[in-house]
Amino acid sequence: MKTKFIFITGGVLSSLGKGLSAASIGALLKTRGLTVTIQKLDPYINVDPGTMNPYQHGEVYVTDDGAETDLDLGHYERYLNTALSQKNNTTSGSIYYKVITKERHGDYLGGTVQVIPHITDEIKNAILSLAKDEPENPAPDVAIIEIGGTVGDIEGLPFLEAIRQLRSELGRDNCLYIHLTLVPYLRSAGEHKTKPTQHSVKELRSIGIQPDIILCRCEEPVPADLRAKIALFCNVDKDAVFSAVDVSNIYELPLKLYEEGLDQKVAIMLRLPARNAKLEPWEELVHNVKNPQGRVTIAIVGKYVELKEAYKSLHEALVHGGIANRVAVDLRYVNSEEVTAENVAETFKGADGILVPGGFGYRGVEGKIESIRYARENNVPFFGICLGMQCAVIEFARHVVGIEEANSEEFNPFAKDKLIYLMTEWYDFRKKAVERRDAESDKGGTMRLGAYPCAISEGTHAFEAYKTANINERHRHRYEFNNAYRERLADMGMVFSGQSPDGTLMEIVEIPDHPWFLGCQFHPEFQSRPMKPHPLFKDFIRASCLARKK
Repeated sequence: MKTKFIFITGGVLSSLGKGLSAASIGALLKTRGLTVTIQKLDPYINVDPGTMNPYQHGEVYVTDDGAETDLDLGHYERYLNTALSQKNNTTSGSIYYKVITKERHGDYLGGTVQVIPHITDEIKNAILSLAKDEPENPAPDVAIIEIGGTVGDIEGLPFLEAIRQLRSELGRDNCLYIHLTLVPYLRSAGEHKTKPTQHSVKELRSIGIQPDIILCRCEEPVPADLRAKIALFCNVDKDAVFSAVDVSNIYELPLKLYEEGLDQKVAIMLRLPARNAKLEPWEELVHNVKNPQGRVTIAIVGKYVELKEAYKSLHEALVHGGIANRVAVDLRYVNSEEVTAENVAETFKGADGILVPGGFGYRGVEGKIESIRYARENNVPFFGICLGMQCAVIEFARHVVGIEEANSEEFNPFAKDKLIYLMTEWYDFRKKAVERRDAESDKGGTMRLGAYPCAISEGTHAFEAYKTANINERHRHRYEFNNAYRERLADMGMVFSGQSPDGTLMEIVEIPDHPWFLGCQFHPEFQSRPMKPHPLFKDFIRASCLARKK
């Protein structure tokens, strides 16, 4: 088999940074001239995270082919500078769904369906699908597989059993186990503690997996004597214990792991070609992040402000826009539920730009609309994304066009003027869903998802940013602008600068006599990369910098 597999597991506790570690390892291998892909295996029973609450899951990331995935795929795409797909994120729910569907179809010929071998075989099929040669997508040199959760979680056992079996089937030279675990530093005692790592590895070995490399998540580098102790008690080579230390920004991590020699050890153990890493782009990136030539403050108006993971890709895209303009971006999260006409001016005092991101539901919407009105009337650069664009249209209709009852069907199904309404293609789905007993539960996969083409008009902010008339951007929404109101808004100055090629769906709106006021129905943050910032974020930050100087 051409493709080599790296399996990354985590121990002790969640949120140690398996996703960033996996992405960093992939980035390092790419600097050595290898082709790399990454897959996330999530143990939860949801078929996908599309219907999960942001408070539980954080951001839902969307791929070009319309998959709703874990936010770690955003890290993967940003670090590898590549587009992933539906097969790069697999959940327990999707695995069980496939097995149950096969059982219902009689594929198992009436046999007893069990976790082993049926569930584990389906997991292995999902993993091995990454190694298949396709006409326009040849098999990669390396596939990195991140197992969600921590060792010891009962729901993760089938995934661990599957990767245990793959080691036997594919051979040691084609499979590598990396275990990320916590090595806490107790300041009161003045020393690192290795016991959590020992117990974590012991748990992993009890199910038949012996890690080849141990990656120690820590505040400070683990001293040599403690590495030797970990190696001894965990049965790994002395030079196979590495530190994954805290960094000032996440794009430093590949360089830190390179300094540790992790990519070299991986290459030796998997018998990968001996090549030198070309780190200049990463070094330049980190240098620019650490040495900004100015600062700019962006206010993000949302309802999950206390949960930054809900806006992870948005956060990174703004940072990328800052990198492109050589400025540091200070993010000020504003709770949209607290914004009123009385406090809006004080709320945005000192903000150089205002951004209203996507979201669902009515909660906090009026605060977003009030924020947009402030940006429009006070010439503050404004960027509206998905729901943010829809709110911008409603605000303009109410306060400029004079449509006092302008609203969205999502917020008020009985509104007199529905400027935003459920996409026409979903009316039939909704009608059929109401007729079913499980209408309320069947919500997954009912949106416009994935990349769609958009035609941009020349002489607009959007065209100036993209420098092209045809783009493809990723969507995740159920509601669209109602074209019945297009002429009335256009007559009062709103420009519809981007639309679907057939002209039926409005994708971008602007106000031309404003320094920078743009709303888009799609999610541009999903295609922003640290070394290739998204054009709209790049221009939004540039406009905010100019506003700061005035």
